[in-house]
Amino acid sequence: MLTLSSKDNINIKNTVKLLNNAKFRRKTGLFVAEGLRVCYDAFLSGADIDTVFATQGALDKHPEKIGELCEKSDRAFIVTNDIFSHISDTQTPQGVLCVIKTLDKVTEFDKIKNGGKFIALENIQDPNNLGTVLRTAEAFGVSAVVMTSDCCDIYNPKVVRGSMGAVFRLPFYTVSGIAQFLSENPDLTSYAAVVDKDAEPITNISFAKSSVAVIGNEGNGLTESAVNACNHKITIPMGGKAESLNASAAASIIIWEMVK
Repeated sequence: MLTLSSKDNINIKNTVKLLNNAKFRRKTGLFVAEGLRVCYDAFLSGADIDTVFATQGALDKHPEKIGELCEKSDRAFIVTNDIFSHISDTQTPQGVLCVIKTLDKVTEFDKIKNGGKFIALENIQDPNNLGTVLRTAEAFGVSAVVMTSDCCDIYNPKVVRGSMGAVFRLPFYTVSGIAQFLSENPDLTSYAAVVDKDAEPITNISFAKSSVAVIGNEGNGLTESAVNACNHKITIPMGGKAESLNASAAASIIIWEMVK
């Protein structure tokens, strides 16, 4: 492993750009995963690792796992703690970071559709919310996650880290809009998650065998066109003073009700 100690090194500069720039991630077909657990999940899932960065302290602590990552990667570097802090997106860096090639998981929906349960997300902007939804969806056996193209970048480092490896394993599919997606998949029974006293309480719903629950933007909810395109409107009954839940909390409840 080569040692890097300069922030001006092109590998360091490009990694910083990958952390902060979705356009650069799309252009290069690369994204960042940080932390030993997430990086090793990528390794176990067969992700194509471009570069490994590790501090000497991390390498001394986890020689076998970091060694496996380095063997799998195209290149590997030891970096100083100062350099690692420069390329890190966390407050307490673990000293392990991988640059990974974009996953070949965005398959055509008809190839992953299997009569299962799906979550569709419209214009979700908070990467922490998206990461949590992916993690929950995988944990409870959701078949795939559908996202509109105006959702935040699934390769945002906060999404990758928050998903706890789900981004490497869970099928996902990007669509231009919910209404068009539903019109192209009429066999899916669709449920719009709304805050509406006229909507059916989710506790009363028996989800169809082949179904999709649609969840909207954190601040504005679902667009009118998305709601109108769905077969049913559902809502989460709340007895307190809160008017609504954030997107990831709502998704977690809906996923549980869908698969129980």
